[in-house]
Amino acid sequence: MKHFLSLANLSSKEMHMLINKGIAIKKNPSRFSSKLKGKTLILLFDEPSLRTRISFEAGMLQLGGHAITYHLSESTVGKKESPKDFSQVLSRYVDIIMARLYSSEMLAEIARNSRVPVINGMTSAEHPCQVLSDLMTICEKRGKLKGLKLAYVGDGLNNTTHSLLYGCSKSGVDVSIGCPKQMMPDSKVLAKAKEFAKIHGSKVHVTASASEAVSGSDIIYTDSWMSYHVPHNQEKSRHKILMPYQVNKQLMKHAPKALFMHCLPAKRGAEVTDGVIDSKASIVYDQAENRLHAQKALLLWLMKK
Repeated sequence: MKHFLSLANLSSKEMHMLINKGIAIKKNPSRFSSKLKGKTLILLFDEPSLRTRISFEAGMLQLGGHAITYHLSESTVGKKESPKDFSQVLSRYVDIIMARLYSSEMLAEIARNSRVPVINGMTSAEHPCQVLSDLMTICEKRGKLKGLKLAYVGDGLNNTTHSLLYGCSKSGVDVSIGCPKQMMPDSKVLAKAKEFAKIHGSKVHVTASASEAVSGSDIIYTDSWMSYHVPHNQEKSRHKILMPYQVNKQLMKHAPKALFMHCLPAKRGAEVTDGVIDSKASIVYDQAENRLHAQKALLLWLMKK
């Protein structure tokens, strides 16, 4: 059974195929409007999400199928029922599962016991759907991936950062992470990304300097300083640590031609200023839209359509 749990498990060829398929679907959506007729997708949520829920629901409906949203707060899984039993039963009702969970371990157990494909809609460790659509957006805007440089600044110990490391290193994009020393990416993720970079001709660089990270980059990317797993009582201390990594007009001057990306939701005045997110360099809304098209490509691929 083919699942989509991590970009680390996807080949470079598969990644480029999905990106190209997403672009083709975006250009001619009517061609794919009945490809998943009679099929059902279930969306499992630990935490609500605008972009993940609506893009998957709309995508499945636009492919001719049906989507069901199920919040795990309503569920017995992990309480009265094991993830194994939950997955075994669920996969007899539906054709494909998307799970947005805190726990990577629970996601892996659901996938191990599922009779249908499982998609990682996000965990605290990775966010592969987001980065697949990000790469599609970059390809649209720049006409290529290989040879470009993406700089990520902010919290490096972050699910989006981890998936960017995998996705960029596998697609030939140089990736530079600017983050505080206490918020470095997971060492295992970093080591694996560097292995991929050697194979695919890209570079991986991590620095504590935001200006060094973004210098000469084609894309400048940031994310929330308060991810879902971060306790609210840490907000004040984290803002103090991360303020030198805020994406503002001054930082953008180190890469005058760079585009700005953010996976949203954004806290304006924290990780990014209004002057950047509302500027001509910002492609955050195109980025959000492409969640729909890239995920359609993913659904069709996993269901062999």
